[in-house]
Amino acid sequence: MLAKWPLVFKSMGHNLPLFERMASDTMARACVKLDATDRALLWALQRDSRVSVGDLAEQVHLSTSPCWRRVKRLEDAGLIEGYTVRLSRRKLGLGVTGFIQLQMENHTPEAAESFEREVVALPQVLACHNLSGRYDYQLEVVGQDLESFSEFVRTRIRALPGVREISTSFSLKELKRQAGLPVELSP
Repeated sequence: MLAKWPLVFKSMGHNLPLFERMASDTMARACVKLDATDRALLWALQRDSRVSVGDLAEQVHLSTSPCWRRVKRLEDAGLIEGYTVRLSRRKLGLGVTGFIQLQMENHTPEAAESFEREVVALPQVLACHNLSGRYDYQLEVVGQDLESFSEFVRTRIRALPGVREISTSFSLKELKRQAGLPVELSP
């Protein structure tokens, strides 16, 4: 007979249900405590990653050396994963953005691994999310125009392993594209 839900870690001195304890432990390992200066540094670097250490230090009211050490600590902690450039889709001739929802034939780990390996190699796919709900994956895809976009879907997306159903929506107007994360929400 199954134990009554929720499982409780009373023997370890914890009174949280198992799933809450696991989520709490995962978040504790994943989150890094940030103070106001750390948040200011991350916010400033997200706005302009090319800023000099001297200018960055001035923005967050630190001298240069402590500023550099804090940035290095944030990099070492994995909060800063890299530095990048934001490009203009329009000026690159990528005028169409579509969101493709995919339903898979089966949900075995092997099928998912095969699909994911191939989809991440497609440069037109800007983002791929594994979803809950009716569809299994959602892709954000760019193309030069509707003709090239539809050709990409017909020849590349339909050919991905395990795809059963495809549904596409097009962006009529981008209202917000935020590359930076809301660091003020972090604990």
